Amino acid sequence: MTVKIMTDSTSYIDEKLRSELDIKVIPLYVSFQDISMKETEIENEEFYEMMEQKGIPVSSQPSLGELYEEMVKIVAKGDDLLCIFLSSEMSGTYASACKVKEKVLEKYQDAKIHILDSRSNSMQLGFATIVAARAAKMDKPLDKVKEIAEQNIKRSRFLFIPDNLVYLEKGGRIGGASALIGKILKIIPVLTVRDGKTTILKTVRTKVKAIKAMIDKMLQDHLDYGIQEIIVHHINCYEQAKDLANNLRGKLKIDVTIADIGPVIGLHVGPGAIGIVYYTKKDIKI
Repeated sequence: MTVKIMTDSTSYIDEKLRSELDIKVIPLYVSFQDISMKETEIENEEFYEMMEQKGIPVSSQPSLGELYEEMVKIVAKGDDLLCIFLSSEMSGTYASACKVKEKVLEKYQDAKIHILDSRSNSMQLGFATIVAARAAKMDKPLDKVKEIAEQNIKRSRFLFIPDNLVYLEKGGRIGGASALIGKILKIIPVLTVRDGKTTILKTVRTKVKAIKAMIDKMLQDHLDYGIQEIIVHHINCYEQAKDLANNLRGKLKIDVTIADIGPVIGLHVGPGAIGIVYYTKKDIKI
């Protein structure tokens, strides 16, 4: 009997790493007026081209049936299960999983299942999943694996900069007033995820200054808490992400990888966005 790890597709963990750590991914969906698909069924570049042509789609969570089927596949073999999903403030996936857990336990009464709200998405969710999967590979018990994931959530930060606020405003992911101010005054915000929601950390006048402010915040966190792993996120701006990654490698002297953000989160933030996710040795104070 082992501990298995499940997450959703908004974690955007590298496919090779997912395979190595045996992480099960449940996809979310994106729907245009004339077509609906799992976000894992379309390449990011193709999706953003489609969004240019068709407009901003809507996203939706996995069905209860999908969640039930995948959970049963694991517990029916006698394995324990830790599910880590994107913020309950951003999706109903976590709430649905909690309902499904009760249904699974009706049939498999001895099954051990924990459902964890990551309070974020993208690689902030991804890192919590990765450290949990590493612990599971070391044969840690379910409660300990869950504890390690929870510790990582307290020690991580997601900072990102949208190219503009149009997508966040239309998707309702940030206050309309803030979006309007940004348009009028040409303000670029550095955003973060706090209490499960997108919020403004700082506002500046240009994207260059926003990137500097993001790096400054990261460097202060490194000084205060000690960064362990870090990744650069981007949406269709790979060259800019590569430049940022090279900059961070020089400052931190640790490996910095790059990961693009997929459709479900990308449709709310928009092309041209860039950000960083990291976790630290000590708990981060908000």
